[in-house]
Amino acid sequence: MTQLIEALPFAGEIPSPPDKVESYGLKNQVLSPLETFGQSVANIAPTGTPTVVIPLVFAAAGVGTWFAYTFALIGVLLISFSVNVFARRSASPGSIYTYVATGLGPTWGLTIGWALFIAYVACASSVTSGFANYVNVLTKDVFGLKADLSAGILGGIITLSVVGSWFVAHKDVRLSARLMLGLELLSVSFILLVVGIALAHNHFRVDRSQLVLKDLTPSKLRLGLVFAIFSFTGFESATSLGSEARNPLRTIPRAVWQSALFVGVLFIVSSYVEVLGFAGSNVPLDKSDAPLQVLAVQANVPFLGILITIGAIISFFACVLASITASSRVLFLMSRHGLLPRRLGGAHESNETPHVAIAASALLALVPAVALALAGQGMFAIYGLIGTTATLGFIVAYIAVAVAAPIYLRRRGELRWHNVVISLGGISFMVVALVGAVYPLPDAPSSYPIYAFAVLLVLGVVWGAIRYFGSASLRKVLRDDLAAIEERYESGSGI
Repeated sequence: MTQLIEALPFAGEIPSPPDKVESYGLKNQVLSPLETFGQSVANIAPTGTPTVVIPLVFAAAGVGTWFAYTFALIGVLLISFSVNVFARRSASPGSIYTYVATGLGPTWGLTIGWALFIAYVACASSVTSGFANYVNVLTKDVFGLKADLSAGILGGIITLSVVGSWFVAHKDVRLSARLMLGLELLSVSFILLVVGIALAHNHFRVDRSQLVLKDLTPSKLRLGLVFAIFSFTGFESATSLGSEARNPLRTIPRAVWQSALFVGVLFIVSSYVEVLGFAGSNVPLDKSDAPLQVLAVQANVPFLGILITIGAIISFFACVLASITASSRVLFLMSRHGLLPRRLGGAHESNETPHVAIAASALLALVPAVALALAGQGMFAIYGLIGTTATLGFIVAYIAVAVAAPIYLRRRGELRWHNVVISLGGISFMVVALVGAVYPLPDAPSSYPIYAFAVLLVLGVVWGAIRYFGSASLRKVLRDDLAAIEERYESGSGI
């Protein structure tokens, strides 16, 4: 990570337009559709929801947990349609940053680019604690330990997850994509196995209390929706592979909506089975820190609990890797546009990866998680605190891209009434989630992540605005490259 130290001085030079416009020095269209799909799935970390998040949704929505996930899936799919308005027409490493900049203008783009970067880095930082937690659980099970690992050891495990992710992301994007895909397929298979056995153990019984949404109120649904949407965040991260995905105008849009639909169905089924399995249990679902392991014990297959633990470790590592991969691409392109130090926009000559931006993303993800762990915070507390900051960043980015999509289409003369309906629907879902996350303002320390996001966003936007409005040449480079991104596939060469 020595390159990062060299990049820390805020040099004032303005970058020249890239020599290799199509890929910016990154590998050019090397990832298959399945590998591109794996990026989005890994960033969602589907194993994390049945093992960690579903109990949180249940605490709010009760037997309506499956419905909260259905509701969230609809909202996320609506946002995916707005994302794909851009993804079907252009491709670059900038993801939603370039989409919003193209639709609403560079000033909005730099705001949302910074929000998205915060979201990806915070997501990586948050899930390192999930990785450490389940390494702790596995260690206790294997060695018969009663006490948790010490804060220092947990901090070391967090560091191991970040350093490992940094190494893979730095080395080769194809290695990274294939590893993420393989790890997630393995971990999801463990979940499906336990869910299927749990259903059979309950004789495939229909839980009428869940189907009639007993005691579910709009207020409970709103609170449950906040956590449910958190489960989906990162579904759009395949868009950060715009230079590296093969046939990007086809593979990326498919990866975006298919990943959301795939994990959405998994979450709905898993939540239904978990609520069914815990009915009448001495320990309610929202008090369990290992719900799938409990279902495995109930079904008389306790050894599957070990597999679920291993699957969770695998999935959280893949999510750290995916988040660092996505955040580095956004940081890379913003730096090449001059909004951040130019050094962060460098590509490794042989690996063809944004190596300095990867190092910066990894370091920024590592520091808060390790600091909180050494301060004695529990792994689930770290997951929730930093995860809240990530969720706010994603929701703000999703709202912005949904606003930008119809404006962009209108400028191109392609706007239709259904585009407006889809955009308004997606915005409505995300606004409900955003309001539910910040109002009423939770008590400390739960309010700290909200303040952290606001402060980080303001600092980033102020810095970017100073750079942008202080240099006419920077504005020209940025606008020229945004125009090139938009025009690159006009002839259909990218399809």
